Amino acid sequence: MEITPELKEKLSLLHEKYAALGEDFNAYLEGLLYADVTTYWDYIQLDTLLSLQKPKTSFPDEVVFIMYHQITELYFKLALREFEALGKIQAPTKAHFVDRVGRINRYFDALVKSFEIMINGMDREEFLKFRMSLLPASGFQSAQYREIEIFSTDFINLVAKEQREQLREETDLTRLFEHIYWKAGATEVATNKKTLTLIQFEEKYRDQFIALANNCRDKNLWQVYLRLSEADQADENVQQALRQNDINVNINWPLAHYKSAVRYLARQDKDVAATGGTNWQKYLPPRFQKRIFYPVLWTAEEQENWGKAWVEESLS
Repeated sequence: MEITPELKEKLSLLHEKYAALGEDFNAYLEGLLYADVTTYWDYIQLDTLLSLQKPKTSFPDEVVFIMYHQITELYFKLALREFEALGKIQAPTKAHFVDRVGRINRYFDALVKSFEIMINGMDREEFLKFRMSLLPASGFQSAQYREIEIFSTDFINLVAKEQREQLREETDLTRLFEHIYWKAGATEVATNKKTLTLIQFEEKYRDQFIALANNCRDKNLWQVYLRLSEADQADENVQQALRQNDINVNINWPLAHYKSAVRYLARQDKDVAATGGTNWQKYLPPRFQKRIFYPVLWTAEEQENWGKAWVEESLS
């Protein structure tokens, strides 16, 4: 084998790398002689991945339900990587900001479009039966989705709209968390008591969410935007990237779930309750929550009609 100048350069760089770590480069070269080559199935841990679907019933379409939600959580993880990377940047540029937020938006575009696959991929009667074995679990309990919300905006914008103005000057995020909007979605309508779904969710993630919220005081997407130059903040591409994130997370995604609930749970005589007792009729439609990450980027009329057109279109 000919030792080319390019090969010599790579060997020299590798030697420098391991020397800086205090390691014997020759030992690592010898190790390569005995190491197995990487295969696709080992690299992505395919056997493990395909073994993660554990249905609780014998209904075939339950596997569709499980796999779709697993895929969803992986997309959420991809989005969170981008939020975390953006939050670390002290002097962001317009190009980098638009690129990173664009990635997040494309992940959500894929999720929203793919929701139709799940909706049309399950038999309704099967779903209404196997869903009962999932109690009290609910998609409401997606911790990564709650983290995406926290990474997206100042925490005050996640407070229930009825208390938002009253608590606008509050700095204690532990207190604000007690009024976070989504708690009402898992509270019994008749008794106003927390459902087991909410109790379990808070027990597992409450402290984690509050810690993240405190960490994101100056690292959420809005604060990163404010670190841009004034000219970049006014740039249409920058603002449109934020508006699209607002639409994706606060309108398109919950509306996709709402459309699914209408198809599977709505009846002429009486709606079927969601697993976990969540109040999907009031919790999912965006026009009821009026949850807006970046209010200053929307007109008063747009805020007033938030999500209304999307809901009407979905039911038409």
